[in-house]
Amino acid sequence: MKQVENDYKEKYPLLSSIDTPQDLKELSMEELMCLSTEIRNYIIDVVSVQQGHLGSNLGVVELTIALHYVFDTPREPLVWDVGHQAYAHKILTGRRDLFLHLREKGGISGFPRIDESVYDSFGTGHSSTSISAALGMAIADAETNPKLSHIAVIGDASIASGMAWEAINHAGTTSANLLIVLNDNAMGIDPATGALSRHLIALSQNSTSGNIYKELGIEYRLLKDGHDLPALIETLKEIKDTPGVKILHTITTKGKGYPAAEEEQILYHYPGTFDRKTGHISHSAPTRYQDVVGESLLDIAIKDDKVYVLTPAMPTSSGLARMMQTLPHRVINTGIAESHTLTLAAGMTVGGLKPFAVVYSTFLQRAYDQIVHDIALQNLPVRMMIDRAGLVGADGATHHGIFDVSYLLPLPNVTICSPMDEEELMGAVDFAYRWDKGPIAVRYPRGDARKDRGEHMMWEIGKGRVLRGGSDICVISSGEIGLEVERAIEMLDDEEKKYVSHYDLRFIKPLDIELLSDAFCKHRVIISIEESLLCGGVGSQIALWGMENGHSDVKVERMGIKDFFPQCGTISQLRMDCGIDVHSIIDRIRVYISYICNENKLN
Repeated sequence: MKQVENDYKEKYPLLSSIDTPQDLKELSMEELMCLSTEIRNYIIDVVSVQQGHLGSNLGVVELTIALHYVFDTPREPLVWDVGHQAYAHKILTGRRDLFLHLREKGGISGFPRIDESVYDSFGTGHSSTSISAALGMAIADAETNPKLSHIAVIGDASIASGMAWEAINHAGTTSANLLIVLNDNAMGIDPATGALSRHLIALSQNSTSGNIYKELGIEYRLLKDGHDLPALIETLKEIKDTPGVKILHTITTKGKGYPAAEEEQILYHYPGTFDRKTGHISHSAPTRYQDVVGESLLDIAIKDDKVYVLTPAMPTSSGLARMMQTLPHRVINTGIAESHTLTLAAGMTVGGLKPFAVVYSTFLQRAYDQIVHDIALQNLPVRMMIDRAGLVGADGATHHGIFDVSYLLPLPNVTICSPMDEEELMGAVDFAYRWDKGPIAVRYPRGDARKDRGEHMMWEIGKGRVLRGGSDICVISSGEIGLEVERAIEMLDDEEKKYVSHYDLRFIKPLDIELLSDAFCKHRVIISIEESLLCGGVGSQIALWGMENGHSDVKVERMGIKDFFPQCGTISQLRMDCGIDVHSIIDRIRVYISYICNENKLN
């Protein structure tokens, strides 16, 4: 990265001259086309080292230039959706140099953020929100600035989401000055699925007599080559002078301009670090927690033909690729449709099937109403596999899976498991398969699978385990953060270790009452630790149980994520920021050892 930083002004002379979108308007068409090549190469240079979303950003370079060239941004607001296609936008809007620190702690986000730049008119870390947001802005400007354009760029299959269609349904009844740019690359992360995808293909081939957008009262334009910069600019100029709601359907290639990314579009959606010259992905491929889940579900599905796996547009990244190859009819990719996914699972359960819904924690919250009313209220044994639970690293605030514990704990009938390592996760998946008394959620982190040194017992409802015993201080953990507790205890000296016990809950709900009773009766201090919000989290449940059951003399300290949105950074950095890293755990243990040794009061 240092080399890119040192020589990029020489390597990218046109790009070096662009500080704001206004500078684009001084360039000739030939220079704009050269600029597109420079931007594309700059993105490849940076992402090969920093990691990030590659293919989606390479596919919108010309579109980004054209939009900023034609429209008066930020006065005419531009919303990117999904937000992971906004790298060229960031580079052209005063963040060219900051792009060298993409997704670093203290650097810029990989997604648009309203507090990062005036050009980021709306934060978009998930998907399918752009049309609603841009329509809202258009309505707000209708009285004072009715001629201002408002642009929503929606791509990577996010047009198929229910929220996008709710917005289109509304927009078609208005006279808002709204342009919806449908960036159609036939891909989400995996290939786009569903009837709408077929309709878009037919529209792009002019092989349909019907057009759903026209039927909804929205003017429709098709541009078959979304990389033809002169045609893009010409088309956008024509559309700019057309009042009302309109859609520009433009066909692009995900990974455009980088052969490896064009050929392997799934792999290069988010490739990690790679060799910029050869395209070779340089990082090793250890077993991930996602792979553990995928293999476990495949083993179960081979033995039981009632087992199905549902996922909202994330089959490959959720570890389901091999199952899709082996049992393709038993993996249902619903597209970006979390609400539908959960209620579909509920209906399949009523029909006698055993569906597992595999959903990222941060996306599961988009289906909260369905979990409450369609699953928990009816006590249906839908199995929710909560991927990316906890801190996820450089994707930042929009993607951390830190809320699911707090929003699932209040729901009657729901069982929540939080396994600590790879083998525990396999046991939890097997338990979820066998559990048929109501909905169950299994939460597991992003990243490489790790193993602990504890005894792996059979999973029994509401039963945790004692990993080590000590005299005065009991650390109670849930999930993979327990491995950090084990590391912390190992770093204590032998005399200090005698004071410390470590209990692993396994179940966040129901809590193991016998385990808690044992912890409170045998220790003077309870330290709960979780990689989720303290507000409404596991530690709160433990403290409340102790208070309600006559243990007010036992000091309870809760360690977890306080009331803020963690930003970008490595997981190690973020755990340190949140005070749940190894050294923070050691510090808290030593504070209480000091109190105990000096016979100070703990409360």
